[in-house]
Amino acid sequence: MPDFDPGYGREPYATLVRSYPGPETYPTADFRTEWGPVFHRGRLDGTARVLVIGQDPATHEAVTRRILVGTAGRRFQGFLAKLGITTSYVMVNTYLYSVYGQSGGNAHAHDPAIAAYRHAWLDALVGANRIEAVIALGTLADTAFHAWQAASPAGAAYTGAYRHVLHPTYPDSAAASSGADPAQATAKLLADWNAALDALHPAIAHPDQPVPLTHYGSGLAPADLVTIPEADLPAGLPAWMRSDETWASRQGATPADKRATLLVRIPTDLRPF
Repeated sequence: MPDFDPGYGREPYATLVRSYPGPETYPTADFRTEWGPVFHRGRLDGTARVLVIGQDPATHEAVTRRILVGTAGRRFQGFLAKLGITTSYVMVNTYLYSVYGQSGGNAHAHDPAIAAYRHAWLDALVGANRIEAVIALGTLADTAFHAWQAASPAGAAYTGAYRHVLHPTYPDSAAASSGADPAQATAKLLADWNAALDALHPAIAHPDQPVPLTHYGSGLAPADLVTIPEADLPAGLPAWMRSDETWASRQGATPADKRATLLVRIPTDLRPF
């Protein structure tokens, strides 16, 4: 029987999603507010042991309405599996909306209004769960975590493990922005993740599946990209939206058209016809 995420019916999440900030807090010059907020992925039932802070939703996330479901999500799903965490996690992003250009995200790294709503989510998640580790994906997420610790009593009281790691798409962004060799950038990512595994593996006292500590090699193997569980997504989404293939992309002849257009296409090898 298909499984699904039951959504935001219980408190405090029901109130949080009713009171999310809009363009008055997230300026449309820097964020794709027109695609709506994307709140989380994972458990909201008090069973989460690991809290993940990501960056911002992208194309796949705009369609599925859950964060970290594209390439970054599948890569990091594999990282969590190496900690023995297959279901007991919850994820939120630094930003509710997709960043329109990296400079926009950097410009709002210390925005107090954006942080205030994010702190409310972090307070709720840490207060309702027995979080044993927090993992920040990238610099913006690291900034968000430390801002929460400095501003929130719940953040100051958190005593579990913490690790800031390179973002799962670091090899792709490094190659695009600086021409870095993709293989070398991937090796750098995985060396960073191996160090994080060394630190976090012993901190997870209650894994879903106890597993021995195993490191990544110098490159990502197919088994390192784990499919997003259907229990993480809203009811009725087709299985191909959880596949390891790209099925959504921004299209348009002008920047405005590209910003306003998502092309969703079922991968050829996953079509039932």
